[in-house]
Amino acid sequence: MYSPAISQTTLADNLWKNQSLIRHIFLALAGSAILTLSAKFTVPMLPVPLSMQTFAVLVIGMVYGWKLGGATVLLYLLEGAVNLPVFAGTPEKGIGIAYMTGPTGGYLFGFLIAAMVCGWLAERGWDRKVMTTLLAMLIGNAIIYLFGIGWLGTVLGWDKPILSYGLYPFLIGDGIKIALAMCALPFAWKWVNSKK
Repeated sequence: MYSPAISQTTLADNLWKNQSLIRHIFLALAGSAILTLSAKFTVPMLPVPLSMQTFAVLVIGMVYGWKLGGATVLLYLLEGAVNLPVFAGTPEKGIGIAYMTGPTGGYLFGFLIAAMVCGWLAERGWDRKVMTTLLAMLIGNAIIYLFGIGWLGTVLGWDKPILSYGLYPFLIGDGIKIALAMCALPFAWKWVNSKK
């Protein structure tokens, strides 16, 4: 049993108990690599292809906790800022700060906030049950869309069909990813608890 108000350990803490600097660096580098891979590989769907990037962002936040999850996404963003082709569509669609200030820049900033919020929720046990995992993933997705759509409208102009560009095409894919997280995270906790 858990209490949502009390800070608890994360999945990463339970799987790798050593809290050394090397552990944190390794996990942050591994997480940024996962974020890069999740941006590069897509599953064909209509009307837009499905990438696993928002899933990776939110799950990294929940598995790592708010500090390490936030640091991992920040590392990923810094890699992109120094012209590494880590983002979706790079280098074809540009790289670096120019890419980050383009139409999708708000989503990238939203990744950071969403990972930290989901990590904070996970530290309060929200990743241990199906329904609280669902709520955490919905909150995380809402944060990403809030920043993403806000920036998209600012860059492209609010006279454009911004929701048709930056929200509606992704809802089915996000539903699939949320369902996957709802299964994966509580199952992972059951497995961890069975090994104690």
